[in-house]
Amino acid sequence: MEKVKVFLSDPQVLFREGIHFILSGEEDFEVIGETTTNDEAFTLIEANPPGVAVLGMADKKTFGPEIARRLRQSLPSVAVILTIDKKEDEKIFDAILSGACACLTKDTEPEHLLDTIREVSQGSLPIVAELRSPGVAALALAEFESLSELNEHMDNLLAQLTAKETQVLEAIAAGTAEPVAEKLGISEDAVSRHLKTILNKLVANDQAQAVIEAAQRSLPSIIRRPLKKDGRDIDFVTKAEFNEFKDQLMERLKSLLGGLTG
Repeated sequence: MEKVKVFLSDPQVLFREGIHFILSGEEDFEVIGETTTNDEAFTLIEANPPGVAVLGMADKKTFGPEIARRLRQSLPSVAVILTIDKKEDEKIFDAILSGACACLTKDTEPEHLLDTIREVSQGSLPIVAELRSPGVAALALAEFESLSELNEHMDNLLAQLTAKETQVLEAIAAGTAEPVAEKLGISEDAVSRHLKTILNKLVANDQAQAVIEAAQRSLPSIIRRPLKKDGRDIDFVTKAEFNEFKDQLMERLKSLLGGLTG
């Protein structure tokens, strides 16, 4: 049986060693590295990619979700699990946007930790379940709403919620005792499918925003022309050149978002 390679990063040495000890008692896991900082973790993971990386969210220098984003872009085969001290809606939502596969509190039972590592190593996304929290569902609704204006400027290229997906999130955010599936007259499997699609859209939009922001930062130096004005060197971008750059950006975003839009 091929072992699941795991990398551990957390500033709390005792917590990290505790996970290592738990994993060492299982035949299907192999800890291939560990460190106290996420920056060093990223460097080591790039050099020797594991199947699963368990990263602390509260690194003083580099926030866990930021490393998860970087790994999602450069090493998408590495499944990231983020650990937090206690459940807070904002932190969990940050983990969701980052593309992490799971988010666990540090008091998680060992058996649940082992099950989660096994699940994410096989491609599952336990973090989808976090969208069933009313607070997290409300943050998801607010995120799509906040992107509406940007989406108009981008020719509605960013992923949007369907009417049914909106209903699912609104029903969860309302926090009623009535089951969401029963309230909406759909199956529980349908609710789960909608939530997984919503998760994928959130992650894709987060990555698209990073592309847009990077493009905005590089815009002044897209194309440089040596001209003189009042004895000074100046740069400019022609309308045709700008349109070409914009078309290239739109194509990249379309490729990134795939079939999630609409």
